[in-house]
Amino acid sequence: MLSIGVIIPALNPDNQLLKLIKQLTTEPELTPLIEKMIIVDDGSDPAHQPIFRQLGDLYPDLVILHHATNRGKGAALKTAFTYVKDQLPNLDGVATMDSDGQHTVAALQSCLDKFAQDPQQLVIGVRHFTNDIPFRSQFGNLLTSGLVRILTHQNISDTQTGLRVIPTTYTEALIHFPGDRFEFEFDMLLQAKKYAVKIVEQPIPTIYLEGNASSHFRVIRDSIAIYSRFFKFAASGLISFLLDISLFYLVLFFIGNHILNSILVATVVSRVLSSIVNYSINHRVVFNHAGHQTLIKYGCLFVAQMLASGFFTDLLTTLLPATDGQVMPTLAKMIVDFILFVISYQIQRDFIFKEGPQHV
Repeated sequence: MLSIGVIIPALNPDNQLLKLIKQLTTEPELTPLIEKMIIVDDGSDPAHQPIFRQLGDLYPDLVILHHATNRGKGAALKTAFTYVKDQLPNLDGVATMDSDGQHTVAALQSCLDKFAQDPQQLVIGVRHFTNDIPFRSQFGNLLTSGLVRILTHQNISDTQTGLRVIPTTYTEALIHFPGDRFEFEFDMLLQAKKYAVKIVEQPIPTIYLEGNASSHFRVIRDSIAIYSRFFKFAASGLISFLLDISLFYLVLFFIGNHILNSILVATVVSRVLSSIVNYSINHRVVFNHAGHQTLIKYGCLFVAQMLASGFFTDLLTTLLPATDGQVMPTLAKMIVDFILFVISYQIQRDFIFKEGPQHV
């Protein structure tokens, strides 16, 4: 039989947390599986401390960990993961739940049943989004799901769900992940493949109480943190793109025409310098030194991409309205290089800077 810990981060909880703990401790099918329940008080204000004291009085075996100040949901989860690592090393996995009543005991049971089929997989409880769901939740989940699909080639329909069953082998690695707020849960999904952890989905009911008013998600700040990985990809490409285009224009300006030879010369000069910058940023910042023999692989990609850029830029220039200046060749190059950038990113991610599976 599986041995599971249940982790519930809580910030200024209400009676929904009391109801949830009562249900977890009285459900006959769950109690044999749950070795320990852990609540992390993430800096709740004094007005909400009676909830934690009441829980401690009613359930002496309940573990309640406290943060003196609010540090974020990611930090709360890492505090609980550390406790499990130090005090409960024999657990097969941990289930995380929200404290606001969005997750039912039946939903947890269904996720645990799925986890029992393979205790090395990460099970996420996915919600069905309808028009009754708050717009910010629908939009945020749609955006992050699309981003995960682009970055990891995984179709995850609900990236923001807090109901998850995580193998303890993965939680030991998660302790060292950066990020202390909602971006931590997003990164957990992004990095799963790197640690050879398969993600599987389990449908669960969609429950939003009072328009999700209890959510502590800060739309602007937490969204920026979640999408920081994507911003690094985009920033790297933008810097190289602007440098490439600027140098290309200047070289053509001094050469004075845009026949094929001059376009190839301008392409070579601009691409060599911009690619040096691009490789350095991607290798050190974006892909975090992942991959083997990356310089050689990147060099091959660089040559192929440079030749393709010069050839297709010249071809597109002949199709655009003729002018005597550098505007049309530069416009053609911008269009061609954007398409090549998308293709190049896929090659860099999946071949040049590919991360091998890691185990903990």
